[in-house]
Amino acid sequence: MMSLMVHLKTAAHLRGKGDRIAKVTFRGLSFYSRVAENCEEEAHFNQTFRWPIASRLDADEMLEIQVYNYSKVFSNRLVGTFCMVLQKVAEEGHLELTDTLIDDNNTSIKTSVTLEIRYQPMDETMGVWSDGELLGVPDDRDGMFAFETDSLLSGQSRGSGMSAGRALQGSIPTFRKAGKSVFSAMKLGKIKNSKDDHKKGDEPAILDMEDLDRKAMRLAGTLEADTISLASVTAVTTNVSNKRSKPDIKMEPSSGRPVDYQISITVIEARQLIGLNMDPVVCVEIGDDKKYTSMKESTNCPYYNEYFVFDFHVPPDVMFDKIIKLSVIHSKNLLRSGTLVGTFKMDVGTVYSQPEHQFYHKWAILSDPDDITAGCKGYIKCDIAVVGKGDNIRTPHKANETNEDDIEGNFLLPEGIPAERQWARFYVKVYRAEGLPKMNTNIMANVKKALTGENRDLVDPYVQVQFAGQKGKTSVQRSSYEPIWNEQIIFSELFPPLCRRLKIQIRDSDKVNDVAIGTYFIDLRKISNDGDKGFLPTLGPAWVNMYGSTRQYTLMDEHQDLNEGLGEGVSFRARLLLSITVEILDTASPEIISSTDVQVEAVSNISESATGKIEEFFLFGSFLEATMIDRKIGDKAISFEITIGNYGNQIDGMSRLSSTKKNKKDGEKEEEENELIQNSSEDEADEDGELVSVSSTPPMRPFITDRNYFHLPYFEKKPCVYIKSWWQDQRRRLYNSNMMDKIADKLEEGLNDVQEIIKTEKAFPERRLRGVLEELSVGCSRFVTLANKDLNQAGRTKLDRERLKSCMREMDSMGQQAKQLRTQVKKNIVRDKLKLAHNFLQKLRFLADEPQHSIPDVFIWMMSNNKRIAYARIPSKDILYSIVDEETGKDCGKVKAVFLKLPGKKGFGSAGWTVQAKLELYLWLGLTKQRKDFLSGLPNGFEEVKVAKMGPSLHLVPPVSLVYNMKQVFQLRAHMYQARSLFAADSSGLSDPFARVFFSTHSQVTEVLSETLCPTWDELLVFDDVELFGEATELRDDPPIIVVEIYDQDTVGKAEFIGRTFAKPTIKMCDEHYGPPRFPPQLEYYQIYRGNCSAGELLAAFELLQIGQGGRADLPPIEEPTDTERGPIVPVPLGIRPVLSHYRIEVLFWGLRDLKRINLALVDRPRVDIECAGRGVQSALIQNYKKNPNFSTLVKWFEVDLPENELLHPPLNIRVVDCRAFGRYILVGSHVVTSLRRFIYSPPDKTSNKWATAAKLMNGYMVLTNGGSQPRSSPSLSSHTLSHPPGDIIVNVDGEPPIRKMDTVVKLDAMSDAVVKVDMTEEEGDKEKKKKKKKKKKGGVEEEDEADESVLDWWSKYFASIETLKETLRAQEVAQAEAEEREDLEIAAEAADIKPDDLLLKGSRTKEKGKEKKSSKDKKKSQAADSLEKQPFKVKLDELVVYNKELESEYGNFEDWLHTFNLYRGKAGDDDEHTLDDDRIVGRFKGSLCMYKLPLPGEISREAGFDPNMGMFQSIPHNDPINVLVRVYVVRATDLHPADINGKADPYIVIKLGKSEVKDKENYISKQLNPVFGKAFDIEATFPVESMLTVSVYDWDLVGTDDLIGETKIDLENRFYSKYRATCGISSTYSVHGYNVWRDPLKPSQILAKLCKDGKIDAPQYGPGGKVKVADRIFHGPTEIEEENGLKKQTEEHLALSVLNHWEEIPRVGCKLVPEHVETRSLLHPDKPGIEQGRIEMWADMFPMDMPAPGPAIDISPRKPKRYELRVIIWNTDEVILEDDDYFTGEKSSDIFVRGWLKGQQEDRQDTDVHYHSLTGEGNFNWRFVFPFNYLIAEEKIVISKKESMFSWDETEYKIPPRLTLQVWDADHFSADDFLGAIELDLNRFPRGAKTAKQCSLNMIRNEQELPTISIFKQKRVKGWWPFVARDENDEIELTGKVEAELHLVMAEEAEKSPVGLGRNEPDPLEKPNRPDTTFLWFLSPLKAIRYLVCNRYKWLIIKIVLALLLLIMLGLFLYSMPGYIVKKLLGA
Repeated sequence: MMSLMVHLKTAAHLRGKGDRIAKVTFRGLSFYSRVAENCEEEAHFNQTFRWPIASRLDADEMLEIQVYNYSKVFSNRLVGTFCMVLQKVAEEGHLELTDTLIDDNNTSIKTSVTLEIRYQPMDETMGVWSDGELLGVPDDRDGMFAFETDSLLSGQSRGSGMSAGRALQGSIPTFRKAGKSVFSAMKLGKIKNSKDDHKKGDEPAILDMEDLDRKAMRLAGTLEADTISLASVTAVTTNVSNKRSKPDIKMEPSSGRPVDYQISITVIEARQLIGLNMDPVVCVEIGDDKKYTSMKESTNCPYYNEYFVFDFHVPPDVMFDKIIKLSVIHSKNLLRSGTLVGTFKMDVGTVYSQPEHQFYHKWAILSDPDDITAGCKGYIKCDIAVVGKGDNIRTPHKANETNEDDIEGNFLLPEGIPAERQWARFYVKVYRAEGLPKMNTNIMANVKKALTGENRDLVDPYVQVQFAGQKGKTSVQRSSYEPIWNEQIIFSELFPPLCRRLKIQIRDSDKVNDVAIGTYFIDLRKISNDGDKGFLPTLGPAWVNMYGSTRQYTLMDEHQDLNEGLGEGVSFRARLLLSITVEILDTASPEIISSTDVQVEAVSNISESATGKIEEFFLFGSFLEATMIDRKIGDKAISFEITIGNYGNQIDGMSRLSSTKKNKKDGEKEEEENELIQNSSEDEADEDGELVSVSSTPPMRPFITDRNYFHLPYFEKKPCVYIKSWWQDQRRRLYNSNMMDKIADKLEEGLNDVQEIIKTEKAFPERRLRGVLEELSVGCSRFVTLANKDLNQAGRTKLDRERLKSCMREMDSMGQQAKQLRTQVKKNIVRDKLKLAHNFLQKLRFLADEPQHSIPDVFIWMMSNNKRIAYARIPSKDILYSIVDEETGKDCGKVKAVFLKLPGKKGFGSAGWTVQAKLELYLWLGLTKQRKDFLSGLPNGFEEVKVAKMGPSLHLVPPVSLVYNMKQVFQLRAHMYQARSLFAADSSGLSDPFARVFFSTHSQVTEVLSETLCPTWDELLVFDDVELFGEATELRDDPPIIVVEIYDQDTVGKAEFIGRTFAKPTIKMCDEHYGPPRFPPQLEYYQIYRGNCSAGELLAAFELLQIGQGGRADLPPIEEPTDTERGPIVPVPLGIRPVLSHYRIEVLFWGLRDLKRINLALVDRPRVDIECAGRGVQSALIQNYKKNPNFSTLVKWFEVDLPENELLHPPLNIRVVDCRAFGRYILVGSHVVTSLRRFIYSPPDKTSNKWATAAKLMNGYMVLTNGGSQPRSSPSLSSHTLSHPPGDIIVNVDGEPPIRKMDTVVKLDAMSDAVVKVDMTEEEGDKEKKKKKKKKKKGGVEEEDEADESVLDWWSKYFASIETLKETLRAQEVAQAEAEEREDLEIAAEAADIKPDDLLLKGSRTKEKGKEKKSSKDKKKSQAADSLEKQPFKVKLDELVVYNKELESEYGNFEDWLHTFNLYRGKAGDDDEHTLDDDRIVGRFKGSLCMYKLPLPGEISREAGFDPNMGMFQSIPHNDPINVLVRVYVVRATDLHPADINGKADPYIVIKLGKSEVKDKENYISKQLNPVFGKAFDIEATFPVESMLTVSVYDWDLVGTDDLIGETKIDLENRFYSKYRATCGISSTYSVHGYNVWRDPLKPSQILAKLCKDGKIDAPQYGPGGKVKVADRIFHGPTEIEEENGLKKQTEEHLALSVLNHWEEIPRVGCKLVPEHVETRSLLHPDKPGIEQGRIEMWADMFPMDMPAPGPAIDISPRKPKRYELRVIIWNTDEVILEDDDYFTGEKSSDIFVRGWLKGQQEDRQDTDVHYHSLTGEGNFNWRFVFPFNYLIAEEKIVISKKESMFSWDETEYKIPPRLTLQVWDADHFSADDFLGAIELDLNRFPRGAKTAKQCSLNMIRNEQELPTISIFKQKRVKGWWPFVARDENDEIELTGKVEAELHLVMAEEAEKSPVGLGRNEPDPLEKPNRPDTTFLWFLSPLKAIRYLVCNRYKWLIIKIVLALLLLIMLGLFLYSMPGYIVKKLLGA
């Protein structure tokens, strides 16, 4: 192993005392020494560093040692650097030396280092180390640095035993390893330090890749391509050099441009709404649009199933901030607005970020915004989907409904948000703003001035905050541009909120209309973290910067949109100091305010220093070049202005911040200073050496470059600008951001590389990916160490601290994950892991975005004639300087190519792509005190020119311009070979392209090639005498970039822009040798961009050759123009153009289809021209396109020379021309086949025996069931294969029914190695079955689910198949969840370093440990598994396959041999999205291509029956016209887009094929968005004329024309001719009668015989015992068939069918035949391209007319609902709560009656009579309700037909679940009746009634899930007690009564036979109830009441009163008569 060792001994003569550290760098890899602590003069390091190297040491390689003063807190300060060239070491192998260091300014300092270097090459000839010396090898943190890192870091990697001696060419070092050289070529220059000096040739640059591989193989034996990277499209955009930063290739900002969106919301039902007896309506509101559902009466669980669609055309940002609000309103009608029950809010962005952009069947939780103490107010079940252009939304096939009714498991919330959300207060504190525009721009100001004469021209600002659909405003500060508010705006919202962004606007208040001054959005995800260690949203106090339109104070601001936050701001507007805090409310506390209205309060002022210490910043810029200035600007003088904030702004800039900010240390008064500044006529400084900013360059007249562009003459003299500004010092935030950005950039570049390697199919992408991940983990750990030294500086906010913590956590874990991922990268799963790595990238970008701004962005404006023309915006962090390299902005102190663009809307569209100007710009921003280095990054060789009258401190004053004395002269050679896939710029669908190459101030053009999208220019452009300024060596490393623009030449007018790309030339200095490996350069592909979209690729090479003393004679010679016809054009020289070989291209011409008119004339005699690389062939002429659009000659061929390298193959052009009279040709359309790879023919490999055992299922899962139960059961290889002759393979296809649908789920996913088995042997299955049966028996009668043959129809088969589809999907979910879990375990295991064997133990243990909540994965899994368990065993039905997508996508568009090429004409549209080219399609060419190298191996043509005329296209059917019967079956449509105002549609089917059209208008289905059609249509057609079938769904209208809802197109011809046999699907079993009758006129045996004949294999041999042998494979199957009369008969059809169902296993000719199926096709509307308008389920059969005629079509007409009658007898009630108080006695009683209805039919509700005055809650009724209804058994839905309103034309059909509602009421005569309680029974599954009233309890409702349920449709008759329930004030369910009822279900026929009466009427009357005497009303029979009162109630009381009265009377009489009596007695009378 070769290595270089450096023993660093000491560093001496250091100044001061302190800790020192040294950094030793070689080949880009640095090691740090240990810290030498507290050393004074001398630091003893005494450490050895070792670099294992994989290639010889170059004589000119460098070793660099840097010594730092080490600091724990601050960044290390560099003492000095020592660099040495290792030439001597390379020669001698050993060197000891002591040498001095040099400092930053390249001056030598006293400090010196002592070191020893040894180099040990492979052959051990040089110095040897003794063992002792090896002990000091430093150990990296993770052991020796793993050298798989991308060569950006290490520049080399482990060698693998190369032979050392054999150098390639002369002095060029040994080929170091493929990767290195290519990489260096690609990155254009090695990683070098700026101080490097290059005397000699660089190492090998670019070799042809294959070449490399070969050489490397020779050298290395086995090539280890860790670092192989690619010369790819990224070539220019990546950079490793030190002086230039990479240009941004994509131009146009696409954010502000409006796009189409469609939001569809289905409100299905609501449940558990709080409130008694309500009439709920749901209101759906998006932004300002409102739509309402219909009203449902007296129910708190209404079922709506209504669909709403909202269409928008707005920019994405506006769309995603709109709020979707669902609210339930109680009893709304025309007169009153109703009362709000509850609302639910969510922004559109949240929905859009969901998988598939939708929520499906989820429950939204309602809450009351006016009362936040209350809990949940109910739930709405809905679907919400947001579709943008080009999104295709698929409704998920969900498992059966039971899961969806589980509300808790399906909340309408994004993943990770808790269901119980709490209320929180969001406090937005607004302190003050500064830098507002000083002028009042509105009209009123001028009017006011005219009227009142006062000129208050300042703005009146206020701040408006919008959040979650609410707005809050601060007060208005009159006429102030530095307003101070100190107010807070408080929002109350549920937390976490489902609205992501706060919008903060400063607005200018005005009487007429308020205008926005600036807008800022705060993304809540960026200011909070929801992890375990997360934090609530918090921000600031911090300044946020607002950008918007420029400050041109005109009457109307043309860029006002920019101030509203749309699009990229083009100028600084203001900065606002604000903070945000969130507090979670405790809703239980009493003093809480319960409303959620926005409040505004005052807050206390905030101290100056809270946002950080104010520092003086210095911004320096130098314009090295200004070229490509658009000629439209005119030739007035041009200058450039740079601004940062308002500093440097000429219109209302500030010279200093206002007095508050000024440091008054000078003791000098502000006024004096201003005066001074104004007096200084020149830009001079005041006494303090203070300098005045120079913010714009001197105006200059532009020079002409060429027809389109000017340039400014910045030759030797480069103008400079500099600005001083004062900002709070918050650089730390930007530093952290920069570090993450740099890691992300590097990662992105690496991933692009890997993708490129995969795309070009180079070797070892996995190694490169490993390198990238290794680098990522190193970067992350570096971030953690650097960010850790964050200081507690002033102005650090809570967010800063929390963000830092979370960033460090994230980066740390990302580093770990990357390491771990690196170990898992295997060859076959690179793509998967690449995806994961892309996730890292997104996360990094998200983390790097800093929400709290500090320094505003820098704007560069080009001014001409005092107008602002074009601008560029550069984030300040990108140019911010730091002493630590990683923290520096990526463009700081580097030359960057900047392209200026037009502001605002002007920049949309094509205007945005033309470059307004290209600047080579050098920028540096940093603290004034750090500014000594601000020029260090400029290209060397300049002198500074300063302003004349300067004070003493001259050295600190920045230059106003730089003068370069050093000038190098070069010749640039641009080898423009070809371009491909260009953008179509002409109306013909082609372009006339030419390329314009710009380099420095020069430009040249290639010739124009007419009418092509793939021009091969093959032209060398020579730019002579290009002058570049600066040192030769630097130019060599950092050449300026070359811009290539491609244009389309138009005969009139200006050439139209097609796209642009950048390139960097390979440079040869005059002292270098012109020869391999770097020269001649290789052609590379450069991606051409047009705005943000790619517009093609350019294949070219560029070389820049220095012209030395000898002049041009020394340069390699240029060949003279060879081709006389082309004139003076020089072709690309031989060494550069690709190596060619001889190919033959065969073309199959089949026909042309659907040609549109050209210039209003029909195409009549078309012909196809095929052209590739200048050679081509023409098809035969079609004589009459109308009659027969097929070609008469099928195959033609031509020979052509193409490059050996497939990647360089030119595209093939297909053009269709129409031959008109008089020899005129008109181009109809063209198609470009960009890659010929799929058409390359490779002779079949005779040895491999190809046969597939796996029947592939959707998504790569496979279901193995026992036996051939399903069309896709996979063959089980039987165990007795051995007994058969070798070569036979037996496939068992037995007909026994499977034990359980899901037997084994095997995941056959290419990506993963996990296999999941859910195995179940037969015995277990039986046991299960028995168990289940037993269970059922316990539960009551065992249910018989025997399906009667006669009942079965096509729909039974269809529904069973849909069940299967759902089950497979469910099984996939389980398998996926398990695989994920397994992977998690593996990953965990890897992290913990366990062997896989312990995995299982460990797995179970970890599971025990983790007793947390189930993760969503587990949940999914268990749900899915449960539902698998729950499936009852169904009777075996024959099934078909339901595809939930188009059939084409399953079978590769049926392009197995016949390809369809779309012909385009017309200009390509420009949209941000890739335009849907459908509008440009003018027809289709059908045919195919086959290319192969000549000569071919001989055996091909020797095969029997080879037809030489057909070439490679043997056995292709003839293309004569053929008559076909097409039978289209349309099953149903789903989720149609509503077409009528009422949100519904009246759909019917229209079928078009050629000229024939079938309209099914009279059978329209009223008001349905999910219509079931169930129709078959027969159409006769003649291929090829009529081959495009269009199935459309129209909406029927009573008045006016019918509207198209959507249509789908099917190419029948490709299906008809496909080898997959898509004419008539093959069913899984063969039967001659019944629901599964065979549809094809050919029997299976005939089909099989034909297939064998066509495939040239032996006819099938049917053997005894149910066997058949085809192509050495043996298949089994039954041999008997049952006829209609029940007799059995022998047949071979089953056997033949079993072969057909496994046809893909037949070698050579086998392929999967299309099974009997139903396909689901998207319906699209031409006006709304790309947005699905619904789906249609259908299939099409085709029967050739020359064959026997097929039987009648299968009957798939929809099942008619059955008439049923439900008879409900209400016998008694008990324990009903008592509502009324008695007038006389105050006793509680209730007047009970029961009301009932079948859900959805409230108008048919029925009431019992009233049981008055029940004192115990007992009521006796004996009352019968009768509910007739129509019911669909298969769908478990009741079908209702009723008119929607009195104005409706016809009845509408509704399908609703069968639910019986019973309510108990208290009757009141004068007021409304009181609702007491209710119960709702789902007739399919409701709990069995209790035997007695005692046993009836609330648990029957609460534990509904656990209790056994029954179905009235099976039981027919049920009697029992059920509870009535209602909710009390606290929202708890309470029992309000019990009812004894009897449910009896009869069919309509029975009901007619034995009718019953309503109530207690005849027939079959019920007896009168035996009610107690108290049940009457007192005012109806007063006497009875009195008697009752007297007799019953007060009997004893009356008796007592009577007795008392008698006593009283007696006493009275006694007292009355006593005196007289006594007198009498006394007198003795």
